[in-house]
Amino acid sequence: MMRTRKISTFEVAEIGLGCMNLSHAYGTPPSRGVAQALLLAAIDSGVTHFDTAALYGFGRNEQLVGEVLQPHRKRIMLASKCGMTGIDGKRVIDGRPAMLKATCEASLQNLRTDVIDLYYLHRWDKTVPIEESIGAMADLVAAGKIRAIGLSEVSASTLRKAHAVHPVAAVQTEYSLWTRNPEYAVLRACEELGASLVAFSPLGRGFLAGGMMDISQLAEGDIRRAMPRFQAPQFARNLERLAEVAKMARETGATTGQLALAWLLSRSACIVPIPGTTSLAHLRENIAAASITLAPAQLARLGQLISPENVAGARYPAATQAEIDTEDAPPPA
Repeated sequence: MMRTRKISTFEVAEIGLGCMNLSHAYGTPPSRGVAQALLLAAIDSGVTHFDTAALYGFGRNEQLVGEVLQPHRKRIMLASKCGMTGIDGKRVIDGRPAMLKATCEASLQNLRTDVIDLYYLHRWDKTVPIEESIGAMADLVAAGKIRAIGLSEVSASTLRKAHAVHPVAAVQTEYSLWTRNPEYAVLRACEELGASLVAFSPLGRGFLAGGMMDISQLAEGDIRRAMPRFQAPQFARNLERLAEVAKMARETGATTGQLALAWLLSRSACIVPIPGTTSLAHLRENIAAASITLAPAQLARLGQLISPENVAGARYPAATQAEIDTEDAPPPA
């Protein structure tokens, strides 16, 4: 069994499961049978933290997770998100209180549950004060529809404003060897406020797991095709850095993905990674990473082999970057 970490009042296994790519974002999703088998294998392997969102598959991911996991509901912590949904086939960011509450009602039905354990504001709608959006989510807590509030892709400043309205249990943001933005400010703010930092894409959207050689391998419609790090010439430069990690993996008897997850778990006790996968083999590999302990010198070496100083390309295209609120550089002293 994996060790546990705390999110709000929940004790969850150190490695959770991000469910997005079972329905969304990375090309053609797996069949329902494959997705069901993976979700059930995760439970059997000790995973207790499952993360989905109203956006993923425009409700289909919640429906999948709800159908497969409902018989096991008491054994898991279920997380979903509002504030970014699919409307008429398009992704829409809308943080108005009425929209957040309506999305929650739909999510409860999709997930086949009467309460969502952790409910995130998927994106801060910058046309709506964060205090108003969090106020609506606080109403959902009071109504017993959600148990804890989270935020996704926000700065430390926005986190503190939200936390002043209602305690924020978790911040979900991208964090990995090649994305260190949380270290600029929000990780420290989480530690100070007693919030967890739920790390999505802890394997660099699959890059840090190895096996991805060029963008031509990605299916049409895969969101990584628009991400600068996966495009030429940046991708080739990043592969050179990954090759150095692969050497270290061979020395330690681990995989590059396991080293990346072990490194991330070492950064703070408040961090809970949620790697996603469609592969049973990769699921088991990711879970096994929780049992790997690296020496301080090994951790330092990993952090140097892939770091903000040598990663080529931004993590998002400019239009997507404008939608998020995370720090892009250390805040002024």
